[in-house]
Amino acid sequence: MEHYGGIDDPDKRCGYRPCAFVPQENPFYAALPYNDLDDNGMRKDSAQRIPWFPAESPKASLIKNRWIEIRYQEQVCYAQWEDAGPFEEDDFEYVFGNAETSRNTKGVRAGIDISPAVRDCLGLPSNDFVEWLFREKADVPPGPWKEVITTRDAAW
Repeated sequence: MEHYGGIDDPDKRCGYRPCAFVPQENPFYAALPYNDLDDNGMRKDSAQRIPWFPAESPKASLIKNRWIEIRYQEQVCYAQWEDAGPFEEDDFEYVFGNAETSRNTKGVRAGIDISPAVRDCLGLPSNDFVEWLFREKADVPPGPWKEVITTRDAAW
């Protein structure tokens, strides 16, 4: 809340943003069930298998702010990876490997959480299936997802 600027109320929208405030970070965000840093901010061993793992490992997260293309039926929107979840943060095989479903066993067993802006952009009804894949920053086309780009690094 401190960095975003407030609570991103999914029911009180002014276009793609919350009505109560202007977001200080990208309102097009998502969470996937993996975090490359542990609770102490140290890099997990599994992070070395991230496809874009650099030769020299920086101290900041390798996944925070990464771009994701998200598809629902024929609609495509883009989001930045800003959080770990839902309910999992060590599901490497689902996020980067060959697992077709997340290890998440809670609720609707979701493998991705998306922001209200992404939901609205996709025209997504509650709890339906989406497809997603990583995109390089240079491959993300212009759109409302680029009006505010989050650049702040932080350990979750």
